[in-house]
Amino acid sequence: MAKLPLPVEQIIKEFGPHLHYPDAEAVHGRDEPDKVVETHCCFCGMQCGIKLLAKNNKVVGFEPWMEFPFNEGRLCPKGVQRYLQDNHPDRLTSPLINVPGKGYLPTSWENAMDKTVAEIQRIQKKYGHDAFAVLSGVSLTNEKSYMMGKFARVALKTKNLDYNGRLCMVSAGAGNKKAFGLDRTSNNYTDLAHAEVIIVTGANVSETFPTLTYWLWQARDNGAKIIVVDPRQIPLARTADIHLDIRPGTDSALFGAILNYLVQYDLLDHDFIADHTSGFDETIAAVKDYTLEWAEEITGAKKEKIEAAAKLWGKASTSFLLHARGIEHHTKGVENVLSCINIVLASGRIGRPYCGYGTITGQGNGQGGREHGHKCDQLPGNRDIENPAHRKYIADVWGIEEKDMPGKGLTAYEIIDAIHRGEIKGLISICFNPLVSLPNNNYVRAALEKLEFYVGIDFFMSETMRHCDVILPGSLHEEEEGTVTTAEGRVVRIRKVVDPPLGARADSEIIMEIARRLGAGDKFSYANSEAVFDELRVASKGGTADYYGITYDKIEKNMGVFWPCPDLDHPGTPRLWEDRKFKTADGKAHFNPVSYHPSMDPTDEEFPVILTTGRVVSQYLSGTQTRRIGKLVKQFAQPFLEIHPVLAKVLGIGQHEDVQVITKRGEAVFPANIVETIREDTVFIPYHWPGKKSANQLTSAFLDPISKIPEFKVSACRLVPTGRHSYIGNDALDYQSI
Repeated sequence: MAKLPLPVEQIIKEFGPHLHYPDAEAVHGRDEPDKVVETHCCFCGMQCGIKLLAKNNKVVGFEPWMEFPFNEGRLCPKGVQRYLQDNHPDRLTSPLINVPGKGYLPTSWENAMDKTVAEIQRIQKKYGHDAFAVLSGVSLTNEKSYMMGKFARVALKTKNLDYNGRLCMVSAGAGNKKAFGLDRTSNNYTDLAHAEVIIVTGANVSETFPTLTYWLWQARDNGAKIIVVDPRQIPLARTADIHLDIRPGTDSALFGAILNYLVQYDLLDHDFIADHTSGFDETIAAVKDYTLEWAEEITGAKKEKIEAAAKLWGKASTSFLLHARGIEHHTKGVENVLSCINIVLASGRIGRPYCGYGTITGQGNGQGGREHGHKCDQLPGNRDIENPAHRKYIADVWGIEEKDMPGKGLTAYEIIDAIHRGEIKGLISICFNPLVSLPNNNYVRAALEKLEFYVGIDFFMSETMRHCDVILPGSLHEEEEGTVTTAEGRVVRIRKVVDPPLGARADSEIIMEIARRLGAGDKFSYANSEAVFDELRVASKGGTADYYGITYDKIEKNMGVFWPCPDLDHPGTPRLWEDRKFKTADGKAHFNPVSYHPSMDPTDEEFPVILTTGRVVSQYLSGTQTRRIGKLVKQFAQPFLEIHPVLAKVLGIGQHEDVQVITKRGEAVFPANIVETIREDTVFIPYHWPGKKSANQLTSAFLDPISKIPEFKVSACRLVPTGRHSYIGNDALDYQSI
């Protein structure tokens, strides 16, 4: 059973997180490295170019890569410190076996593999192939993402495969496919610099994608008007022309009212609508009663500001709309995305210079990772696993019979539910920390403890990995060759800088060895990562995410290639839709009717306050990497409860006072940070921390019916002041205690 072998305090003492700092004096070899390797940051979807310095098979520092066209050498705090995950004292360097009462005992690779494969075979023989599930991660390269999808369906023969992009981009992906037939941001981000009006909604760009902020500043310097939609006055909002501080969960009401205003005042591109779209009449009918007054009542934003935003957008000659998780982490996340796309299509400002629409990818390979097959409903090239022709094509590439390919499986959170129901008995995960990142995580913990066998592949002991029966130490971003796809849709090279430390192995090597032992070795006999990519190219050919014309050499020569790139002579596609031919069945972009409805966890007398969650600048997702880097932790050592002074005064809450936050899922205590930059009816907690400091103890598991993304951004709560003041500042914080 997948339970902790020792109390968590003992596990932390041995495996961390411990804080790693740069040497007080310069790292030995920093000024005389053996090699300087151009590669990319391991964190967000910007995938900024960076040069890593190596000495004696160790990363000893970094330099800016000035020539890379997106970030031009600029890096955020995480990028500057990312090299410190190398040579970290917490690094896993031996397979481990969970022995109750004794801890995680080192074992040989042979023994770890024997046990893993024996348990997979035992469970599948007893309960069926689908009783063993896979949870994958989009910090993996395109090659490994592709391999995980193939591994689940060919080696494990299970349908139950999903990935942590289920918590990131799936609402955007579903909306993009409905509207355009293809899932990618429409332009490279340099187009932002010359847009007249830019809407940024549900995206705290300055903290979560800092290097993207540069292009927004360029636009502002060129005279652009910037509109920010967010319940908090995030840094970008402080210098925006308009800040619409809407109530969390009311995004589709806002954009429906803007669309209605555009119709009412004829701020439309009639030729584009008539010639290149469908569904317009049904879409405007759905919002015909969405007046500015109604929108103010629903969203809480002033009608004058909504009108000003609608005018700016409607009258612009060039424009760009960007959104991220703030509008997508909802039970109506897909509808929110479509409501944004509707105002883009109504303006006709897409498919030409300085005009576009983009979904900002949150995870390192969130774009490529959702294209090549480790989603439960997807095959490589962004093909549909339930489409017979798509299945047949991929089956032929893989050398299997189409009838032997499993069908559509369960999404990430549905896998947790299935474990509770007893339908899934075994699990393998790679670079996924659901015990921190999934909602209602006490329920997730209980599911892990019900598993008969759990094996994990990772390079650090995450909170989830503590529950594994077998732990297989894998590789860092810079320890394997590969590619990733940036938020712009640019396929770039991840270059190997160093080997994994002695005792650890490359992820792809681990995956291939398990597949071999399961009898599928002939399907996983890749000589190197480029061989995997070449098969991926063929598998994607003809799909909407077509990489066939992209090669390692072509990427090297061009510092990346934008997909789709259907043949070797094709230059790639930095800007989509210039030919006005969309990837839908009728070749047109589709308006989609959206009617506003409330979130699934509304406030009431018992839970009168809205809780929303998000990120901070120095931490990344579940914090497995960043909570181990000293300077990043010092910047934000623990989560806080951001609360407006008016609400704090009503409830009698003082600055830094511990506040009990209670929802229908549970309760937790956080120090108050009283600020004027948040709505009076809303509180905010960052979600990067585990255990008693986890915001996701409180969030709900209500899912969008289409994308199956959880509703992280709206949870009804109540606040109870405790009278205690445990906050003592980051410098004195006992980090191991949280």
